[in-house]
Amino acid sequence: MTERDELFMRNTDAFSWYLEADPGLRATILSIVWIDERPDFDVLAARLERATRLAPRFRQRPLQPLGRLATPRWVDTDFDLSLHLHRIDSPPPHTRATVIDFARIEAMSSFDFSRPLWQFTLIENLVDDRAALVMKVHHSLTDGIGGAELALLLFETTSQTDPGEYVPTPEKHGYSPGAVELLWNSLAYDTHRVVKTLHRGLSDALPAVMHIVRDPLGSTSDALATACSIGRFVRPVSDTLSPVMTGRGLDRNLNMISVDFHDLKQAAVSAGGSLNDAFVASVTGGLRRYHELHGAPVGELRITMPISIRKEDDPAASNRITLARFKIPVGVADPAERVQLTGQRCRSARAERALPLSNAIAGTLNLLPSGVVGSMLKHIDLLASNVPGLNVPLYLGGTPVSGYYAFGPTTGSAVNVTLFTYCGTCCVGFTIDTAAVPDCDMLMECFREGFEEVLVLAGDHHPVELPLKLDPSKDTSEPVL
Repeated sequence: MTERDELFMRNTDAFSWYLEADPGLRATILSIVWIDERPDFDVLAARLERATRLAPRFRQRPLQPLGRLATPRWVDTDFDLSLHLHRIDSPPPHTRATVIDFARIEAMSSFDFSRPLWQFTLIENLVDDRAALVMKVHHSLTDGIGGAELALLLFETTSQTDPGEYVPTPEKHGYSPGAVELLWNSLAYDTHRVVKTLHRGLSDALPAVMHIVRDPLGSTSDALATACSIGRFVRPVSDTLSPVMTGRGLDRNLNMISVDFHDLKQAAVSAGGSLNDAFVASVTGGLRRYHELHGAPVGELRITMPISIRKEDDPAASNRITLARFKIPVGVADPAERVQLTGQRCRSARAERALPLSNAIAGTLNLLPSGVVGSMLKHIDLLASNVPGLNVPLYLGGTPVSGYYAFGPTTGSAVNVTLFTYCGTCCVGFTIDTAAVPDCDMLMECFREGFEEVLVLAGDHHPVELPLKLDPSKDTSEPVL
């Protein structure tokens, strides 16, 4: 990737950026890092200053040409860390719930578009002098895997405080262009990109022609299969499959579940599936129970699942995903069968011929009015994301991190479920649209039962925990985080 390419947004990043036009589609990623003791704030500031130098996108902001006529570009700012890193005291009763309440407000709040699109807040004075770091980042900056890479820049992997090697301030790419110059530069870049694509296409033309001559029927079949795959990517969605979770609003509820990683992995193996298959089948098991409690059993729901298209040379802490939409089995009561059927659907989605074309497809969707794209997204039932996470313990200034939960945007769906693996625990974060799910406690209990249902396949297993349901007056050790 050239330096010029890094100045401009990828189409997939621009797609999430344009969603900001609708508050109900905000592409905000939140993470809550639970810390065993109050960390040294100066150490946190120093580590974060260094991290932004290693990932200079976090010192830039997007600048959009007038009328979305060309690709937005990243421009440098007079970066001031104090505008992005804050510390506050937890209000009484100083429990996890107070952190979650702060985080849900962050999830519903917009960014200051005149500055880099991220905000970190250290919440101190929790029970037993613990702390939590709430990290708010726009999806155009990074995805789940990129966020894990950022965590390795921010946190230490040993209990010894390590300031890291000195990193100079990144060289700026110049001043912020005016509206006319911005449009001209962006159009020039778009033209350059089209020419480069055509050149690459012409370079591949001769082999393609030879392939058609040798196998005309096979070539036609391949082209038709690719066209059908693209059609599935962009096909309009006009209604939700759930008869219950139909409302869409601006209020969000956040919650958490913790599951033993090895138990869930063993359950997946017992059913002949992967960890992701067991994770999604646990979520759909919970949704099956929720719909049955509402007297509206459902056979399938429509899911959006992020699929990583990351390459080895992609920048650290960057956004490299595409979104696949497909139907997932929900009404299958047998957990082993549901894991197997879920795996088949997920593998089919990952094998779509359109995946390598996702950036170009996003560029086409970006030409559509936000209302058209938004109406499609708001008919997706759920979004589920499995982030590989981190298998090494993290520390901040020698203070251990005991839990790491990610909360993705609903992006128009009723609920986003994000699994982030941290040191043997599946930390599962839930972002719930309360207009779709007014009875969030009922849904969370259904999700807990859905995970338990799948874990039975592993035999003896650790219980599934709902950390926010633990009585804070009796639970000061917070063992599950």
